Amino acid sequence: MSNNHAVIIGAGAAGLMCAISAAESGVDVLVIDHANKAGKKILISGGGRCNFTNMYTEPSNYLSQNPHFCKSALKRYTQWDFIAEVDRVGLPWHEKKLGQLFSDNKSQAILDMLLNRCDELGVTIRLNCTMETVSQQENGFILNTNQGVIECHALVVASGAMSFPTMGATDFGHKLAKKFGLNITETRPGLVPFTLDARDLAPLKNLSGVAIDAMVSCRDMSFRENILFTHKGLSGPAILQISSYWKPGQSVTVCMLPDIDLAQFFKDAQQNQPNKQLNTVLRQHFPERLIEAFCQDFDLSKPLQQYKHKDLTSIAERFQNWQFIPSGTEGYKKAEVTLGGVDTDEVSSKTFEAKSVKGLYFIGEVLDVTGHLGGFNFQWAWASGHCCGKAIADSMTA
Repeated sequence: MSNNHAVIIGAGAAGLMCAISAAESGVDVLVIDHANKAGKKILISGGGRCNFTNMYTEPSNYLSQNPHFCKSALKRYTQWDFIAEVDRVGLPWHEKKLGQLFSDNKSQAILDMLLNRCDELGVTIRLNCTMETVSQQENGFILNTNQGVIECHALVVASGAMSFPTMGATDFGHKLAKKFGLNITETRPGLVPFTLDARDLAPLKNLSGVAIDAMVSCRDMSFRENILFTHKGLSGPAILQISSYWKPGQSVTVCMLPDIDLAQFFKDAQQNQPNKQLNTVLRQHFPERLIEAFCQDFDLSKPLQQYKHKDLTSIAERFQNWQFIPSGTEGYKKAEVTLGGVDTDEVSSKTFEAKSVKGLYFIGEVLDVTGHLGGFNFQWAWASGHCCGKAIADSMTA
């Protein structure tokens, strides 16, 4: 049997950050994970480049039933704090766009930075460690695992959620929370591609692989980035962003070429270049395959002067007010995050300790806090992990 001040379940971004934060204050920390390698999700993030934070991180970049919950941690451990750590070890990085910061040396460099710091501080990481039972005792918790019994004063759940099940992601953290009487808000895949039914997909069948800049809207939210047509429906950054706000049955509106009023552009071109073919004008702005798919029932070969204004307006609407109702999403298998989770009303925003269970903490994705695409979820992992680690250290010395 091993006895530790703190045990952290999950060797991902939040768990490793929590271990570092607690160990820096002298806490004896053990991190356990059922996977055979630490930080698997870190390694695949950002296409292997690790979009490790965002310069424009604000509470408004997060979804939660309690939008105020994330404010404290994000204020106490900012994006600039994590950037300072990256700079401290000499890792080069760059901004790709929209404040998204990426490692020049791929994701492995960020993971190595965390693991090396854990090693320096004496943090023990035990992999291939499967949880069997967890029970509470007078001074903490008893964990029965496939590698023996572990006792601890503080137990941190940083096990993530259900996105990327092929990498071993499960709802373990939510089940554990329920075991201790905590509420779980509705969960669903977030930052996930849309699927379309066969009828809506048919006219788009030749567009797989086509990407274009667009403004995508659903309800009162809009995001502008690329959309990507797939053989199942739609993906790309703007689609992933809006998917977190979409609910089944709701329509999504796409405005391609959002910087131009296309209907007015057509009218001006009709007046200034009346003999120019409509197809030629469209090809200046849209890929050929996209034009064919969205204008199948129009003859585009005529000069602009031969079209009625209502026809040009109709064509403009097809590109700039395209509305569709997704048949669903590609699910947790392709989702970057899980929306919902441990109800934040059950957890202290200062310490991340469950209000009703002394010594039990929840951090990272397992909580009902989900960031936008672009490094925001990593920043939540760093912030919640750091603040939780400090809180555990404070509780040990209180």
